[in-house]
Amino acid sequence: MKVSTKNARHYKWGDNCDGWHLLSSPHLSVIQEKMPPGTEEVKHYHEYSEQVFYILSGQATFYLDQEELTLVRQESLHIPPMTPHQIQNSSDKDLHFLVISHPKSHGDRIIVE
Repeated sequence: MKVSTKNARHYKWGDNCDGWHLLSSPHLSVIQEKMPPGTEEVKHYHEYSEQVFYILSGQATFYLDQEELTLVRQESLHIPPMTPHQIQNSSDKDLHFLVISHPKSHGDRIIVE
């Protein structure tokens, strides 16, 4: 079945951010997300899931432990399990990206205080 943001299961998160489940299975999750300018995710890690973030458009700032990385269109970042991370859109344009998780990360998120 053909899937896009037009027919995928949609959800809202954070401060007016959007997510679309392009694939949702116990062993693999593919989500397309949109973050408006000035938004960020809370710092967290996943005990079991590893993730790949792939930037479709815009600019993402990632915080991994104490490291800051900037990713732009057609760049990706692998985040192993147990790695504290946070994504932020500090630009003035929407950020669009894919999050690919193995196994799925929903239910496997631990907030870092």
